[in-house]
Amino acid sequence: MIVEQADISGSGKGPKGWFRVDRVNVMFDHPFNLPEDHALSIDFVDASAGPGARVAVELTAESGRELVKALLAAIERGERELGEVAAAS
Repeated sequence: MIVEQADISGSGKGPKGWFRVDRVNVMFDHPFNLPEDHALSIDFVDASAGPGARVAVELTAESGRELVKALLAAIERGERELGEVAAAS
């Protein structure tokens, strides 16, 4: 299993409504539900709230690449068109 983690700032929506998310766990391993040999699993979590504060997705590797492209394109377009400046880390 390959695992990468990052501290983030955002919110996610679960069965009980919205909650804060402060960590993302990205894994490349055997999926639980996706019919693939290997896949990306992405968990957005509130680390202090336990396992109930979690939004999880499984994606194919190609879908993960497309997600990265879409995220970067949306950020760049938003900064350009809306004048927002994202904090660089």
